Parts: sequence; structure tokens; C-alpha cells
Amino acid sequence: MKKIEEYYAPWVKGIPMYISDHIEKAWRDPSLHRMMSNENPLPPSDKVLEAMVKYAKMANRYPDQGLVVRSKIAEMNNVDGPGNVMIGNGSSEVYDNIFRMFLQPGEEVIQHTPCFGIYGLRGTLLGAKMVSVPMIYKDHLMHYDPDAIIAAITDKTKIIVVANPNNPTGNFMDAKHFITIAETGIPFVIDEAYVEYAGLGMSQVQLTKKYKNVLITRTLSKAYGLAGMRFGYTIADKEVIDQIAGSLLPWNVGTIPMWAALAAFEDTEGLAERVKFNNDAVDFITESLSVIPGFYVMPSKANYILFDCGETGKTGKEVLAFAETRGIILRGESKKYGSDGWFRVTVGTAEENKLFVDTVLEFFGMKK
Repeated sequence: MKKIEEYYAPWVKGIPMYISDHIEKAWRDPSLHRMMSNENPLPPSDKVLEAMVKYAKMANRYPDQGLVVRSKIAEMNNVDGPGNVMIGNGSSEVYDNIFRMFLQPGEEVIQHTPCFGIYGLRGTLLGAKMVSVPMIYKDHLMHYDPDAIIAAITDKTKIIVVANPNNPTGNFMDAKHFITIAETGIPFVIDEAYVEYAGLGMSQVQLTKKYKNVLITRTLSKAYGLAGMRFGYTIADKEVIDQIAGSLLPWNVGTIPMWAALAAFEDTEGLAERVKFNNDAVDFITESLSVIPGFYVMPSKANYILFDCGETGKTGKEVLAFAETRGIILRGESKKYGSDGWFRVTVGTAEENKLFVDTVLEFFGMKK
């Protein structure tokens, strides 16, 4: 008799459950400052909370297919209608659904690194080969490398995924390069999880009208501040959405997150308040830390900021360890571009942002 291990698909053997250690740590000790997971520090608005309470009382009923919220998303993005929109349990599930409909074992996904880890998590689960194309680090700034993305294409390439703005670098790619990649005809996923911080005017969503291979993905976990509710979506050509929706788990988005999302979309004042708070905080942190010699701040259009302190002689891990003595959890980054000084912060409350700045200045001997 065969052992059960012999029945697993070969490409999934040994894949562990994804656990975010820093999030687990933060939940275990609520006194810690959660400045590591690109969460929104502001709680949901009253309008969103009212929707949650209203629909919590209907939690005994199955949800519908979300035509109302999908219609709202279509209207906001000037696409034809709900048929252009697929909703998911966070954009993480949206990626899972998209990847399932294109990938077979051994095929390739091109990702621009450093990037969001979910692409590799879902691609690997399906037996795909992740092809990582590194960004260019020049003059202490991160730059997209669209030519290298094109050069990485092979006859096995099934998906190209680019985040815009990129996580964790916080910058946008020039609009013309999206057209170049779209012209290849290869399924092209543009991750716009953080686009609301710069405004939908920076979105590439209109490309979906000309290119059936372009899919835009977004989430309500960031600017809308609903990470715990799990709501994401993709916008694409209707025929493409019809096919990809075949991968959906029935009732994948619950009644409460669906109507909370609609309330969030309708609460434009609430979004504007969160965006202004965030962007002011990014400016405050950027300006405050630019005084440290040999310390480089990546300009960010999102709710996180990437730093390189390699030239100071300190490492990112040392900064993280010191911050933890002040009760702050930051996000570590792997060694890259010849530097071990990378780390990242997520915008927190006003008090947390000041504490973070003071902590970093103290660590680098800039605070008296």
C-alpha cells in the first residue's frame, strides 16, 4: 500500500502553510505598534460600521453575486458594467483565481522584484516557475526595468505581473511601458493595491478596454482600511471575467464584507480623509529622516516607505531590533543590491509616526 505522501501533487510537496510571524506577534501583544504590514491605522468610518452592523443581522442568509457592489466598481472606473468586475476574498484570492485559469505546471510567471509575495505563493502552488526580474537600483532610487521584463518572456510565459505603485518600493512605472507589455498579448496583471493614495487618475484601468489580456487588481485593505474584512476585485474584459469567474468558490465574498465595501466606496469623504492623513505622514517621515547621512529614503506613493541604511554601516536587522525595544514592529527586507541595510515602515497613527522617527534618529545618533 502506498503512503499518503506519494499521492500529493509533486509540485506541492513540502509547501508550508503561509504564516505572517509579525502579524501573529502583534495579535499576541496588542501593546506593540503595528508598523509592518501596510495596514491602515485609521479604523473604518461610521458609515462602513453601520453597514457591517446592518448586514451582520442578515448573516443567516447566503450572499448574492455582488451585482450592486460590482456595478459601483464599474461606475467608478468607467467600464461597461458589473460583467467587467470579479470580486474576491481580498486581492489574494483574486490572484489565486486568475492564476488557476492560466497556469499549468512548468509554465512561467514573470514578476518584477522586489514585489508582493502572494504572486510566488500562488504560482508555486500551481506548479509554475516564478521568473523574477529585478528592478534597477541607481542613484539610491528604485527604477522599473520594462526592457528586462520583455527580455524575460519565453514561449512558456503565461502571466506577467507588475505592481503599480510597487510594493515595497512605493513608486509608479511610466504609463507608456504598460502599453508595451500589453502589446505582447500575454496575460498582464497590474496590481493597483495602493493606487488610491495617488488617485485613480494613476490607474491603468482604461487599458482593459483595448487589451483583453490586461487585468487590473485592487483591494480595500489599504487606503480604505478594511484589511480584516477581506475584499478585493479585478477589472477586465467581460469575456475574460466570465472565464476567470469559473474558478470562484461559491459565495466566496460574505454578505458583510460585500456591503461594507459598497459603503466604503460611497463614503468618498472617508477615503479622502484617510488618503490625506497617509500622504501627510509619508511626507513627515520622509523629511524627518532625510537628515541622516548615508540613509536613503525611497520616495513613496503608498502607505509604506522603504529605506536603505547600508552606507551608515548599520544593517536593517539592527534597526528592527532597536525599534522593537521601543515597542515598534517594522518589516525586514532581504539583502539586495549589495546592501544589508534595507527595511520598511508602514504609516501608523500620528503618535506612532513620531515615535518611529524619534527612534530611528536616536538609533543613528541624531537625537540629543
